[in-house]
Amino acid sequence: MKKQVKVGSLTLGDGNIYIQSMLNKSADDIEGSVFQAVELEKAGCEIVRAAVPKIENVKLIPAIKEKINIPLVADIHFDYRIALEAAAAGVDKIRINPGNIGSDDKVHEVVKACRSRNIPIRIGVNSGSLEKRVLEKYGAPVPMAFVESAMYHVELLNKFDFDDIVISIKSSDVKTTIEAYRLLSQRCDYPLHLGVTESGTERMGLIKSSIGIGSLLCDGIGDTIRVSLTADPVREIYAAQDILKSIGIGGGVNIVSCPTCGRTKIDLIGLANKVEEATRHIDKNIRIAVMGCVVNGPGEAREADIGIAGGNGEGLIFRKGEILRKVPEAQLLSELMKEIELL
Repeated sequence: MKKQVKVGSLTLGDGNIYIQSMLNKSADDIEGSVFQAVELEKAGCEIVRAAVPKIENVKLIPAIKEKINIPLVADIHFDYRIALEAAAAGVDKIRINPGNIGSDDKVHEVVKACRSRNIPIRIGVNSGSLEKRVLEKYGAPVPMAFVESAMYHVELLNKFDFDDIVISIKSSDVKTTIEAYRLLSQRCDYPLHLGVTESGTERMGLIKSSIGIGSLLCDGIGDTIRVSLTADPVREIYAAQDILKSIGIGGGVNIVSCPTCGRTKIDLIGLANKVEEATRHIDKNIRIAVMGCVVNGPGEAREADIGIAGGNGEGLIFRKGEILRKVPEAQLLSELMKEIELL
């Protein structure tokens, strides 16, 4: 049975998949960081993480928590004292690599601070943080190297009687990430945070993350996800939502649209993009079809709750395969939105 770990008001391991992102503003820019955290929450982020590279950056924690209603994670490297201060400041989770913050005594101090405040620890392992001995043993950052490193850190925390643990083992290589998480899921029952690290720009990062995260979620592996993009973090939230929708997890609008062909007589590409933007914040669990022609549109998309099928400068509005009415191309979006309101 999956271990459950409380992170603020959320419970990881409860069967839900929670979406995360990370602030990319300078930790010295408190105002900018707070604004970005608020924007992420508005976009649908459920857990937000902030880097805390210096002791003085701990002041970010109360400033952000005052303005958001979702859990805040402090990302700590090297200096265990920052973790202690972050815990005292009321952070909801601490992300560390136990092996890079010094001696066992320092790890023990962090554990005591977190245990006394019921703060979980996420063990974060990636290609750059693998221990020298592990790399020497395996010769490269192969899947089993990630698993061995993660389990070593788990044992280190367990040694100090700490078990509120979440694990991530992210590689920039998609196949390595998938194989590593599959192996890890067989070794432990801790909640797992999924992601393909350093996945690239929005275009390539979404492709890599969809394959990596999507494959694991379809295996029933994972409790939280982050789509790491070299882009505005809000785009990470939208990407994560779309990945979940594509595999039938979570709610909201799911859009299906055809790739267009020689029969298409309207600007379907432009229309599909407008529909996507106009419905992004609708929380109804509905499927919307945007099809290019009346030949196949209503039939192929008969499972859609509502849809459009294009004609020659006009189109059909249909519901569950049944045609409702014909409208001019310029009115397709507005008429579609009216029908969505009625659902």
